[in-house]
Amino acid sequence: MKSKVNPPKIFSISAVHQLLKLKKPTNPLVSVIDLSTVSIDMDDVERTIAYNFFSIAFKKNCDGFGYGQNHYDFDGGVMSFVAPQQIIVPQKNMSLQPEGLLLLVHPDFCQNYSLAKTIRTYGYFFYEVHEGLYLSETEKEMVVDIMNNISKEISLSIDAFTQDLIISHLELLLKYCDRFYHRQFLTRKMASSDILIKVEHYLDDYFKNEDLMKNGVPTVQYLASKMNMSANYLTDMLRALTGQNTQQHIQNKIIEQAKNIAVNYCFICE
Repeated sequence: MKSKVNPPKIFSISAVHQLLKLKKPTNPLVSVIDLSTVSIDMDDVERTIAYNFFSIAFKKNCDGFGYGQNHYDFDGGVMSFVAPQQIIVPQKNMSLQPEGLLLLVHPDFCQNYSLAKTIRTYGYFFYEVHEGLYLSETEKEMVVDIMNNISKEISLSIDAFTQDLIISHLELLLKYCDRFYHRQFLTRKMASSDILIKVEHYLDDYFKNEDLMKNGVPTVQYLASKMNMSANYLTDMLRALTGQNTQQHIQNKIIEQAKNIAVNYCFICE
C-alpha cells in the first residue's frame, strides 16, 4: 500500500541492485530485473521505501495480500506502477519468491523526450497497490515481450540508437498498459457499475445530510476515500464507464440539486 509516513529513500537504480544483491546495472538510469534471479530473502527488504524513479513491475507466484476484508491473489500475474517519490509499504505476508520482471526508469533517462512529460499523465502510476492491472494471457505475453526487448537493448553496446529505441519501447509499453486498464474497467463492468451506484449514493447522502452547507462541495478525494480507492483510479474508471470523470459527476449532482431547489422554490411561490 502507499503510505504517508516519511520513508528512507532510494535515490539510484544501482542502490536497488545493491539492496537485492545483484550486480551493478549496465545502465545506471534504466534497468530490467528478473525477479526469479533475486536470491535474497524478500523479508530482508520488507520496509517502507520511496523510490526516486519510475517502477513498472509484472509479478506472479506471490501469496497475494489483504486489503480491508478482501484478499487479492497474485498467482495469475499482476502489474503495478510507482512514480518517483511515492511511498510503498511492502506486504508482510508475501512468503513466496516472486517471479516476473521489474523495470526501473530514472526520470533523467527521459529528458529531452516527450515521454518526460507524458509518462506522468498515466494515472495508473498513482493507483494504490490493490488497484493493480490483471492481464490476460495474450496481454501478459505482450508486456513480457516488450520488457524483454528493453532488457536486450540495455545489454547491447551503446550506440546512437540505444536511447531512442528504449524510449520507443517504454512508450509502447505504457500505451498498451493504458489500453489494458481500460479493458479491465469494462470487463469488470458489473463490479464497476456497483461502484457507480455507490458514488451516486454517497453524493445523494452528502446533499441530504446538509454536508454541503457544513463542508462545502464534496471533493474527488472525499468520494475516493469513501470508495476505498485512489482518486486517480476512481476518475479513470468512471471516465471509462461513462465518459465523465469524478469531478464532472460531482458537478452534475450539484446542478441536479440546484434544479430541485429552483423547482421547489417556484412551487412555493405559486
